[in-house]
Amino acid sequence: MQIDILTLFPQMFDSPFSFGIFKRAIEHKLVSVNIHNIRDYTHDKHRTVDDYACGGGAGMVLKPEPIFEAVESIKSGISLKQEVDVLPVILLTPQGRPFSQQVALELSKHGHLIFICGRYEGVDERVRKYLVTDEISIGDYVLSGGELAAMVVVDAVARLLPGVLGSEASLVDDSHVSGLLEYPQYTRPAVYREWTVPQVLLSGNHARIAKWRREQAILRTLERRPELLDKTDLCLEERQLVDRLKQS
Repeated sequence: MQIDILTLFPQMFDSPFSFGIFKRAIEHKLVSVNIHNIRDYTHDKHRTVDDYACGGGAGMVLKPEPIFEAVESIKSGISLKQEVDVLPVILLTPQGRPFSQQVALELSKHGHLIFICGRYEGVDERVRKYLVTDEISIGDYVLSGGELAAMVVVDAVARLLPGVLGSEASLVDDSHVSGLLEYPQYTRPAVYREWTVPQVLLSGNHARIAKWRREQAILRTLERRPELLDKTDLCLEERQLVDRLKQS
């Protein structure tokens, strides 16, 4: 997958993609990340990227010209028109659709993504209307810019790509993948400060372990995010378990 990120602060991306799973994904050529400084697409000596809001108001607004030119420059390097036509151009903004594991999975199906990191009071509306194909928010709060949001989205998407994780099974039980929060995890020692690992996890009985983990995932979801259970595919026995837990 190729990922292009447009930003006013390219140095912010020096570290996040230089460690762990993401670094290995880049080294193995499973992902390539290109950071573009929006100022490089200006044409005045001051490299102006923002201006006052038309009609007045506090703060500055990112100008459309350099953003359009940056995206068009990226697209010009793509030889197949059909690839250009389906290329997602994503604006990170508090006004976007909520980001979720399902959205990450949707984006992971694409071979190329472009992210635009907003700043200041936002971007000129013509960028939204005539350039952007999608708008994403990582939560109901406001950040100083879209850079941190881009890092979150890119990380969540990249780990879904084949080969990025050491084991594809690692994805299966992640929180939100199945609709449930993940079950509790334990490791050695079996006893620490008199706190013990549940005996079922040491039994070697894989069927019992799987059943325990599923029940614990349901319990944890009920305790912390009960609204998720309404959208999760549970069998009759599991629905009955939820009813019992609610009554207890």
